[in-house]
Amino acid sequence: MKLETREFEEKMKKCIAATEREFSVVRAGRANATILDRVTVDYYGTPTPINQLAQISVPEPRLLVITPWDSKCTKDIEKAILASDIGITPQNDGKTIRLSFPQPTEERRKELTKQVSRLGEDGKVAIRNVRRDAMDKIKAMKKNSEMTEDEQKISEKELQDLVDRYIKNIDTITAEKNKEIMSV
Repeated sequence: MKLETREFEEKMKKCIAATEREFSVVRAGRANATILDRVTVDYYGTPTPINQLAQISVPEPRLLVITPWDSKCTKDIEKAILASDIGITPQNDGKTIRLSFPQPTEERRKELTKQVSRLGEDGKVAIRNVRRDAMDKIKAMKKNSEMTEDEQKISEKELQDLVDRYIKNIDTITAEKNKEIMSV
């Protein structure tokens, strides 16, 4: 009986999704509402994501406009953005908050590509950790005589093919993100 890889493939898909989420937070010079996903506002004592308190729109490629549904929380949203690590100073006119994204310098773009490459490498490490867990399971199954040596070899090869496919996927999305950053 060879190893059922479905469980490990699901974990690898989650690694890819987590890497893509990390990439979405990297500021590439274009306005993107996902940059605010991790920013929470203290709304009547409860940490609440901005997208649950306001409408976020992108009227221009380098401008985000946040229009709170409750005008009383405009100041709180502004404070939360200032306290976050997104590095953009909000402009508050009392009703809406504007975030202007500056054109990144060449140096900043290179910095961002290094950051994206690091995040991509973290994704690959996560996939390799899934492989390690699967290999441990294969070895345990062999030790417990649940599989033959041939089945072990076949399972290991199938697992490695799966890992190679997902690592190639991470390389592809990393290259796309780096291309996006450098073309801004």
